[in-house]
Amino acid sequence: MVAFGKRLKERQLEEWQGYYINYKQMKKRVKQYAQQIELGTLDRRHVLKDFSRMLDNQIEKIVLFLLEQQGVLASRIAKLGEEQDAVQPEPELQKIAKLREDYRAVGQDLLKLFSFVEINAIGLRKILKKFDKRFGYRFTDYYVKTRANHPYSQLQQVFKHVGFGAVVGALSRNLHDLQDRHGSYLSIYDQPTLPLQDPVIDSIRAAVDRLTNSTNFLNFLGQHALIMQEELPAHTDEPIDDQKYHFMSLILNLANTFLYMVNTYIIVPTADDYSESLGAAPTVCGIVIGAMAVAQVFSSVYFSAWSNKSYFRPLIFSSITLFLGNALYALAYDLNSIWILLLGRLCCGLGSARAVNRRYISDCVPLKIRLQASAGFVSASALGMACGPALAGLLQINFKIYKITFNQDTLPGWVMAAGWLMYLIWLSFSFKEPSHDIEENHKPHKSNAGTEFCPSQAESSALEKGQKQPLLVSSENKADEEAPEDCDGSEEAPQESRKPANSIGSAYRLLTPSVKVQLLIYFMLKYAMEILLSESSVITTYYFSWSTSTVAIFLACLGLTVLPVNIVVGNYISNMFEDRQILLASEIMVFIGIIFSFNLFFPYSEPQYICSGLLMFVSAEVLEGVNLSLLSRVMSSRLSRGTYNGGLLSTEAGTIARVIADATITLAGYVGVSRLLNLTLLPSLFICIASILATFYTYNSLY
Repeated sequence: MVAFGKRLKERQLEEWQGYYINYKQMKKRVKQYAQQIELGTLDRRHVLKDFSRMLDNQIEKIVLFLLEQQGVLASRIAKLGEEQDAVQPEPELQKIAKLREDYRAVGQDLLKLFSFVEINAIGLRKILKKFDKRFGYRFTDYYVKTRANHPYSQLQQVFKHVGFGAVVGALSRNLHDLQDRHGSYLSIYDQPTLPLQDPVIDSIRAAVDRLTNSTNFLNFLGQHALIMQEELPAHTDEPIDDQKYHFMSLILNLANTFLYMVNTYIIVPTADDYSESLGAAPTVCGIVIGAMAVAQVFSSVYFSAWSNKSYFRPLIFSSITLFLGNALYALAYDLNSIWILLLGRLCCGLGSARAVNRRYISDCVPLKIRLQASAGFVSASALGMACGPALAGLLQINFKIYKITFNQDTLPGWVMAAGWLMYLIWLSFSFKEPSHDIEENHKPHKSNAGTEFCPSQAESSALEKGQKQPLLVSSENKADEEAPEDCDGSEEAPQESRKPANSIGSAYRLLTPSVKVQLLIYFMLKYAMEILLSESSVITTYYFSWSTSTVAIFLACLGLTVLPVNIVVGNYISNMFEDRQILLASEIMVFIGIIFSFNLFFPYSEPQYICSGLLMFVSAEVLEGVNLSLLSRVMSSRLSRGTYNGGLLSTEAGTIARVIADATITLAGYVGVSRLLNLTLLPSLFICIASILATFYTYNSLY
């Protein structure tokens, strides 16, 4: 494991050596401050003033060099433009080809400049964090607030990469004009939806996206999926990812995600009726629904471990297990056995391959489309959540074939069994197993913790967002805190300190207090949502005499709010407020939704139930997106790979919450359906209050 300081030096271009941030000197200065403060020869005010001036000088050096290099590139483009005008009257293929190569050479130099900005951004982030950690100050907060919003801010020049847009635009336009357009007079500005297809421009776009990392809908959904992003990539392209990537295999993973979510929620509207028909209480539906989540607690671990060696075999096993589980669920009616029903749902949970789906996107999808693939994962989940209850509402028929009953209770099982059988056939013919030996032989290209920089991409992204959330991830980012001091010094850090976690216990020990709070919030929102969804059929039948179709429509409408809510949050709300403000506001709205769901003083009405349920569900969806977005940035880089990764931890937290919620419904049902609503809402209320207090305390102490 090469230390951060050495890795930083290796990535620097020799001809630009004097213009990078002097990380080693600044680190030494921080150590000197500590020694002088211990001896009493220096006070806090002098330290802050001297370090601020030193940072200002470093940033000014970076910015002035950046502007100088942009001017050089602009001059080269202007000169090439003159040559291009000269050949326009009598274009020659040889001259046009040379011009294209000259423009591409400018593009390659522009990529070097992007790398220059990126390396300096990470260096600044690291030294600011080290200062805060050593002295316990909130210096990062002070420094960024005073510099970023100043009219003469040089910090903005780095993190907003001012001027790059004009250079990229000039390159794109001129390369587009040099293409053979078969007599077309349209310019690049007339076809904004048809971007220029050129390898250099594609690389520049990827670099811009990496630097900008702006909050948009795709980015928001991608973080919602908690698929850990790569650390700062090397200059090389992605031959490994391109060899491993197979479009149809990605579609099959997304289809698996969709079908599993349909499978989870298709039984919710009819689970209480099914339980009653087998001689159990309606509230046993909590156990029936939750049995799938119980098995998923264990299946997530072995599927995550299995995906280290194969993706195809786990998906085959998942499909077969889900086919058998749904068949048992449907046959339980004619066998008149609640135990067969529960066994069927347990089998369905044992077939949960969401860990494999996440892992495939993280490991086998090229970085340039990984954000879209992550957004597809979340969209498939949301669509499945909406389609499950809607499909149940359509299956309101009753007939028999050879003593096998097909009705609203059994048809969800039969339909899903048929769906998984067709998926299994499709999977067998279309899936392409990626080569795992490539992964082993090219470890430097992987994003395992420690193979590139010590800091994760989450660290650099905090810098690159400019004013929105500049450098404010602060001490909660575990990637620095977990590593020894040597990680960014001149010595080598031990290899063990950067290895992926090898057990749930070791993964838990890597969690900072802020990450634990994020997982508590995730537990709370999953618990509240499961209570709302799983008991909806029992509650609405008892209070309002709703039919199965009405319950299905209500649940489908809730599911359909997921994507529109994420669009609003990703495109608008997250651009107006900080994530932590949205987080706390969403928790409070979930709290209000729970409060209004209680049946206390007035007769319980349909508007009260629908409005409070909608408020709770939508707020929980907003909370889930923002919470996982924050979690993906503050999670240790050691949890970005391996069996016990960040995605597995969040899945386990949410699954355990669902198990406890479903068990609560069944236990509360023994007291009576009349008290079920209030008894199940009380734990939701207490957990919500605890998460709000934990959020308020944690982020107040950090900031």
